[in-house]
Amino acid sequence: MRTAYSVERVRTAERELMARLPEGALMQRAAAGLAAACAEMLGRVYGSRVVLLVGSGDNGGDALYAGARLARRGAGVTAVLLAPERAHAAGLAALRRAGGGAVGAGGAEELIERADLVVDGIVGIGGRGGLRPEAVPLAAAAGRSRAAVVAVDLPSGVDADTGEVRGAAVRADLTVTFGAHKPGLLIDPAREHAGTVRLVDIGLDLPAGPELEALQHAEAARLLPVPAAESDKYRRGVVGIAAGSVRYPGAAVLAVAGALRGGAGAVRYVGPAGDAVIARFPETLVSDRGPRGAGRVQAWVVGPGAGDDAGTVAEVLEADVPVLIDADGLRLADPEAVRGRTAPTLMTPHAGEAAALLGVERGAVEGARLHAVRELARRYGATVLLKGSTTLVADAGGGAVRVNATGTSWLATAGSGDVLSGLAGSLLAAGLDARDAGSVAAYLHGLAGRIAADGAPVGAHDVAAALPEAWRNVIG
Repeated sequence: MRTAYSVERVRTAERELMARLPEGALMQRAAAGLAAACAEMLGRVYGSRVVLLVGSGDNGGDALYAGARLARRGAGVTAVLLAPERAHAAGLAALRRAGGGAVGAGGAEELIERADLVVDGIVGIGGRGGLRPEAVPLAAAAGRSRAAVVAVDLPSGVDADTGEVRGAAVRADLTVTFGAHKPGLLIDPAREHAGTVRLVDIGLDLPAGPELEALQHAEAARLLPVPAAESDKYRRGVVGIAAGSVRYPGAAVLAVAGALRGGAGAVRYVGPAGDAVIARFPETLVSDRGPRGAGRVQAWVVGPGAGDDAGTVAEVLEADVPVLIDADGLRLADPEAVRGRTAPTLMTPHAGEAAALLGVERGAVEGARLHAVRELARRYGATVLLKGSTTLVADAGGGAVRVNATGTSWLATAGSGDVLSGLAGSLLAAGLDARDAGSVAAYLHGLAGRIAADGAPVGAHDVAAALPEAWRNVIG
């Protein structure tokens, strides 16, 4: 499991460790890891041109000490000091002893544009609100250059705790982070600025209860339902799909496609798209008697392509089983009915739907995704899966938010969310709780998107068809 910790918790762990180590030892550990990563990026260190963008905090000290190590290996290293009077004195002295130099920020853009490697040590993990004006031209020059850009701990200008980017920020090819991932490295829009993230272990003793968790193959494999020898289709769980309409029959077909590949033993469908569903998936149990008359299910999925069928949504919400609400269902569901449910509820909005539920502009959700998913979960007393380039899953009771980034931009295609809803609903019916069902579904769905796309456009039906291969990839 990949975890991320808040700035406060990381700093507390750093203080506790520094109290047990000789002065400066922790910074030297960080600098050694940073220098190794920079050398790997360069390939050939001797004769390379390295520019350090150095602010006044410890990140600047890390950059200076790493620069000294590169200078001793024959690199030409120049530190651009944004606040010369507040630069890390010992780190600057070490760089100069190793043969490196230092200049002020004025006129440094040309130096940056000629570099082979730029190290961003402008602002540490406590930075807020984007870059200060004097740093903006330097970040822009790094972006224009052909140099590889390596960020120290976090790209300068992004918020470490929230993933928000409120102004200009450095865009890195590689971020070398120390001790623990910070939430901003895993959540967009900040994640887009981080590039590849490399974690350097500096010996921190981190507490239980991280702010974020990201499943890896091992955790996803442990959560996937596996039928026992005595299992039958009913013991494996039955998922009900209340989706589709005369106008949108395809949504029902795609939700059923995801559900059939999600681990439940059977899929019941209710709605006006029964003929289309049976034509594509004859194994589906189709009913025309509405959710109450469909027969026993262990979970419901309601909303994809539902149009204006508020009655079906209300009927499903009355069921005493886990319910996943998606698409039109999010608009049609009575908030009080959602909050009043005693069985688990999983809501799966994209940014636009989340904005409508919160009464804000879409940009407010996209710019502050962590806040949005937590607030939705709190308001509705539900587990919320916020779809996007990084999918977030939050519980109403708080705790670590799950983050998933297995997907691909090719998943931004009509019907992809319907497949995800059916998949997650099937996992609910198979016995996973709402947080695990949403997290594992997002993980598999993202992998299936990558497999199906392989660098080319795909349709939602291709994603559904790739789910078995994604499942085998995880457990294999």
